[in-house]
Amino acid sequence: MYALQMWAYYAHYDMPDDDPDALLRRVRVDYPIRADRALGFGTSPTHRLQRALGRPGQLRKWEYLLAGVHWSWFFVPHGSLAYVLRRRPDLYPRSAALMVACFDLGCVVYWVLPTAPPWWAAKNGSMPPVRRIMAEAGERFWGRLWRPLYHSLEGNPFAAMPSLHFGSSVMAARVLAGVGRGPAALGWSYALTLGFALVYLGEHYVVDLIAGWALVELIRVAAPHSAPAIRTLTGAVRRLEPGAA
Repeated sequence: MYALQMWAYYAHYDMPDDDPDALLRRVRVDYPIRADRALGFGTSPTHRLQRALGRPGQLRKWEYLLAGVHWSWFFVPHGSLAYVLRRRPDLYPRSAALMVACFDLGCVVYWVLPTAPPWWAAKNGSMPPVRRIMAEAGERFWGRLWRPLYHSLEGNPFAAMPSLHFGSSVMAARVLAGVGRGPAALGWSYALTLGFALVYLGEHYVVDLIAGWALVELIRVAAPHSAPAIRTLTGAVRRLEPGAA
């Protein structure tokens, strides 16, 4: 059921890009730039970090490492749930429900408020140049495989707000906390490292990360209150099953 849910999420995540022209007419570019400049006291944190730590035209080993952290995200939320299922199967149903709520509610925002990431905004002249270091590292590390790999996973380019990369990693840390302190520490270390990587690599604004974290906390607070309604809906669906069969 979890795998089917994630397949449905990806289909809906990618669906707005089926009509790129219509999506482009709706995309929002400016509001996260203004928010990040306010957070960075006049300069976006991405620009501050890239100017302080990076060198245009050069890729350092730790930048490859940050790109690797970014690529590993495809496995971390789901791997965390697999770990919960293995160690604490009693916690798995709730943990899986929290994770899919994070993905699904984030997808709703992607449909309602399509928002461009910093690398796209810079590429199209809405802000000063931003290096997309993840792509630079991918081209050098993967060589000819990079383009097919990237295009197979790219999906919707205007799914930046909220950052589900960060939000789902925070949720993973939250559910791992139910297993023990060690898994929780590992989960939080990964989430915070990924958060830094997303901003430095030019993939997300800081405000995207804040929104992703806020989404996670909203889901955790709302979950106990929504449980009765979900049980009622589940019961109604189950009563339909014999007729459908």
